[in-house]
Amino acid sequence: MTANSRSFFISVAVLFFCLTSSFAQKSLWYQQPAEKWEDALPIGNGRLGAMVFGKTNTERIQLNEDSLWPGGPDDWGPAPGKRSDLEEIRKMLLLGENKKADSLLVERFSRKGVLRSHQTLGDLWLDLGHTDISAYSRELDLETASVIIRYKTDGFQVTQKVFSSAPDQALVVEITTEHPDGLNGHIRLSRPDDEGFPTVSVQTVTPQILEMSGEITQRKGEVDSKPAPILHGVRFQSLLFAENKEGTLTVEKDRFSMRGVQKLTLKLVTNTSFYHRDFRGENQKQLLAIKGMDFDSLYARHLKDYGELFNRVSLRLGDVVKNDIPTDLRIKQVQEGKTDLFLESLLFDFGRYLLIASSRPGTLPANLQGIWNPHISAPWNADYHMNINMQMNYWPAEVTNLSELHDPFFDFTDGIVNSGKITARESYGMRGAAFGHTTDIWKPTFLQAATAYWGGWIGAGGWMAQHYWERFAFTQDRRFLQERLYPALTEVAAFYADWLVEDPKDGKLVSAPSTSPENSFINAKGESVATTMGAAMDQQIIAEVFDHFIAACEILDLQPALLDEIKEKRGKLRSGLQVGKEGRLLEWDQEYAEPEKGHRHMSHLYAFHPGNAVTKSTTPELFDAVKKTLDYRLANGGAGTGWSRAWLINFSARLQEGEMAHEHIQKLITQSLYSNLFDAHPPFQIDGNFGYTAGVAEMLLQSHEGNSIHLLPALPGAWASGEVKGLKARGNYSVDISWENGILKSAVITSHLGGKGKVNYQGKEKQFDLQKGAVLELVF
Repeated sequence: MTANSRSFFISVAVLFFCLTSSFAQKSLWYQQPAEKWEDALPIGNGRLGAMVFGKTNTERIQLNEDSLWPGGPDDWGPAPGKRSDLEEIRKMLLLGENKKADSLLVERFSRKGVLRSHQTLGDLWLDLGHTDISAYSRELDLETASVIIRYKTDGFQVTQKVFSSAPDQALVVEITTEHPDGLNGHIRLSRPDDEGFPTVSVQTVTPQILEMSGEITQRKGEVDSKPAPILHGVRFQSLLFAENKEGTLTVEKDRFSMRGVQKLTLKLVTNTSFYHRDFRGENQKQLLAIKGMDFDSLYARHLKDYGELFNRVSLRLGDVVKNDIPTDLRIKQVQEGKTDLFLESLLFDFGRYLLIASSRPGTLPANLQGIWNPHISAPWNADYHMNINMQMNYWPAEVTNLSELHDPFFDFTDGIVNSGKITARESYGMRGAAFGHTTDIWKPTFLQAATAYWGGWIGAGGWMAQHYWERFAFTQDRRFLQERLYPALTEVAAFYADWLVEDPKDGKLVSAPSTSPENSFINAKGESVATTMGAAMDQQIIAEVFDHFIAACEILDLQPALLDEIKEKRGKLRSGLQVGKEGRLLEWDQEYAEPEKGHRHMSHLYAFHPGNAVTKSTTPELFDAVKKTLDYRLANGGAGTGWSRAWLINFSARLQEGEMAHEHIQKLITQSLYSNLFDAHPPFQIDGNFGYTAGVAEMLLQSHEGNSIHLLPALPGAWASGEVKGLKARGNYSVDISWENGILKSAVITSHLGGKGKVNYQGKEKQFDLQKGAVLELVF
């Protein structure tokens, strides 16, 4: 071989190494395995998920399925309380006995300490025993929704790939090695005990299939109403199919032993009694469909399905940079004072990725942890908190063009409406549907509160109903309006119409008893209390529900008997937008001292965001009051937790304060992220991830003011140049935007249905009247 030819081959080898060892531009990557669960990397197909650790000795792939819950819909009888109890509480409020009202609300209407929790499916263990590790990397590629582990053992390459397929409803793992001895070790499945009691049986059922089956129970915890412990629940079965290239797989009682395997492929399917009466038969059906398919074929089907969703939106902030810094080091550099636009963009994409991975049509909606949970008894039960958390999970759905991923939210909420009708009738003696602030997959709607200040709230139904309206606002889908929005909104509006009472102080209609989620005030007796007559958030939500109901009837040309009543009561409703002596919005019915001046919830700003009753152009005085309210909260140590900080990004964007929004982005990254970019409440809560993605979109595009599309309303100086493609605006418009030196360069607006409106940029407006499919191109 000549010197020139040797040089050529060396150059090719170097190029090949660079290509094969580089990381996807939209990926999280690390130079070491995960040490703890919050370091591991999430994958999911909406229902079936996993956390991949990337261990080289004993690999752990922690498994989840979204319907693994203890108990059932009939664990409890009718919700507690009756109409006479409610009247007694209202009497106490009129007498100024807020403390007694708090106690009565919990005593008469709450089932305290209901501890049903979403639970882990278990773990897949791969005993590899690899040592002498070099050239290690661990990557979550957001563009392919797959985890890739690469390293060398004894100088020989090992590669592991993992993905969760939606079209084939399976978790797929492939491990290849160049080591002449191949892969040697064991393949196991297990699940944690429930307070010392085994929860599963594991056995090999064929030479290639390992089975894990069980039933969800929950023995931990004491509650004041039965059942406790919970000894029944969702039943499940997992089937793990293993196949090898070269070497051997040997069946043992509850595991496989592998010797000299050069390529190992694992296909895991899981089904439950929640989704299928014959869940074992469904498992057999799903496994039979993929047993003969190779890894590449399954991967190609997965990529086509996932890419159609993820590739709808793209974001670039600043110059294109090489993804050559590990993600955990990027976070550390921001903590040390650096601004990292690549990381900010990556975190935006990560939120979209998580929604695709935890919410698909036909699945349950994303819970407090999406679908990723290693516990038998999870923090806050990994359930559905409806006083902001569940709603925040879906803030990015419409604006990032993932409308169909919103469907599980509506399917689930329709069920809560049905349950809420029973609670409204039997507990309160009222029409419509009543929601508590927390629920689980069995959809209970009774209050679950040990104290009134965090569990005595009745505004959840209205906030959930807002999402129906937002879906219609973005898509203009009249069928959805008629068949989904109107029925649900009718039940929520009917309940609030019955719930309202006249306050003797001013003759206005108010919600009573009324709380502001998870906050309290100091009453005239110097007591820290929660319940009052017409807290601001309740009044704002009820006003919005009534307005949306009236608007829906007008669009559909309907004249139900309820409509006149709603119009009349809307006119008598006390405004939830009262300004105090210091120019801030009041949180309760009057100006009280607050025990927590920097409280993490900013509930009395609901009408500003996520509502739209307060805007800069239509209500400038209230707009200023919102700013003063936020300044006061922050001056007193407000925010801090991930979801609360994410809400502040959205608030700042609505204020059109780009620098303020970016300041909270920096604080979220420095204070509220684990190394795998999961939101740290702490512990992990996924709402902050979704709230962040929605907040970034809100900084770049707003469409909540009438028919106006506002471009770059809150662009910070740090984002001097960039582009975003594929965002959605209300009215069913797609919007692409590019900018340089802090100035809008071009915008492309595509109308999917046709419509009239205006485009706003820095106070300048342009009217448009577009036909269906028409494109408006603006150059500045």
